[in-house]
Amino acid sequence: MSSNSSAQPRSDWHPADAMSLRLHEPQKGSPFFNLEAIALCLYFYRDALAGALRYYLAVVKIDPLWFLPDIFALVCILAFVQRYILMGRSLVAILTLFYICFALYLGYVFLGYFTGMMSSFKMIAPVFVGFCFCGRNFGDYDRLLRWLHPIFYLTIVGILLSSHFHLPWVGYAYETFGTTRQATRLWWSASEARLAGLAADSTMAAFFVFISFVIISVRRSLLWCLFWAPIGLYAIKLTTNKTSLGVMVIYVACLIIVRLVPEHEKFPMLRRMALLSFLSILVPAVLIALFSGNGLVSMSRGLFSLQDRVNNSWQLPFVYMADLMPVGFFVGCGLGCFNYPQLLFSNKLSYYVPVDNFYLGTYLMFGPIFVVFVILVILAVARTRDIYKLSFAVAMNLFTITVLAYGPASGLIMLGVAFSEVFGRERRDETAANVAPLAPDVDDLVSRPA
Repeated sequence: MSSNSSAQPRSDWHPADAMSLRLHEPQKGSPFFNLEAIALCLYFYRDALAGALRYYLAVVKIDPLWFLPDIFALVCILAFVQRYILMGRSLVAILTLFYICFALYLGYVFLGYFTGMMSSFKMIAPVFVGFCFCGRNFGDYDRLLRWLHPIFYLTIVGILLSSHFHLPWVGYAYETFGTTRQATRLWWSASEARLAGLAADSTMAAFFVFISFVIISVRRSLLWCLFWAPIGLYAIKLTTNKTSLGVMVIYVACLIIVRLVPEHEKFPMLRRMALLSFLSILVPAVLIALFSGNGLVSMSRGLFSLQDRVNNSWQLPFVYMADLMPVGFFVGCGLGCFNYPQLLFSNKLSYYVPVDNFYLGTYLMFGPIFVVFVILVILAVARTRDIYKLSFAVAMNLFTITVLAYGPASGLIMLGVAFSEVFGRERRDETAANVAPLAPDVDDLVSRPA
């Protein structure tokens, strides 16, 4: 989506604040990436090309390169501490880091294995990559945006290729930490193959068509969006991923609305959409209240997966937590509970249930304190002036209704970017004047290079 807005400096703006912003802002034209930009770019390419990348790294025997993004995530944790705790003195940042550490310990108690705790740490570390975009306009990362754009086209090409050819990484098995896994899993929906293209599975292939379209569309013309949206939707349809297909349709509709309203209404409209997208948090509760049992399946057999979420994914974890860790209702059951670390490293495997909703899954891990964090995030979004972050909030809130978004890491990073302003000082948010420009008209698009 796109908007045009400017903010006037406040009368109490002090030169020291300007210097602080210059120290934290990425400089346009700088020959180097910022730390968080490198980390995000590495994660995006690793996840978007996971199937092919795993295969070829194994063939040439340089598998350790797979973990390069995780090293950058660790450095981003240190950057988060330095920027927003030691220098920024953000109380929200301090409490967030403290509770994540506490939840890591609770996860160790719940899972019962040290390896499970390490897996939980690796699971949560990428969110700090997103958090490190606090106080920075995503649109200022010009080189990062140029590197992210090809992912949209590569993912579509990969999906189309996999619809005609058997790619060598599909079904390829490799070993990691003593566990045998597949570079790309071939799933089926009824009698139809769920194509993964270059990614590790069809869900991630569909996600990267969607999220890369969101990133590109902010600064592209409406003509570009209307041309490429149907192509992206067709590629997602080939993956048979209903979530990404439905969410991209809704997103394109929102994008068209924002582009067609009068100029002075564009940014306020986008911000309202971002705030309204948080109503998606209520969707599981509403569906459980209305359609528990066979309510959805009775309307259409195609809604079986959603019915399973209503009856099992969104309810059983709370039933099991009453047996396994009753105190979890007050403090959470810790990082990794009812998430993939429990599936890989736990003595409670028989209790594992895929939660398939980001807010429910995170609430289970952190407990009621997460509700307070979400309220603070909503207040931060209400004063955010970065149209990329507002667009990401719309996209990810819709996407995570039926997706947990913790693995692979790119979805969690995008949520971290969308929520990042929760750690910023209010005055900095109000004076961040450098929002992304309005998407070009067709004549501008033709007259300048992409």
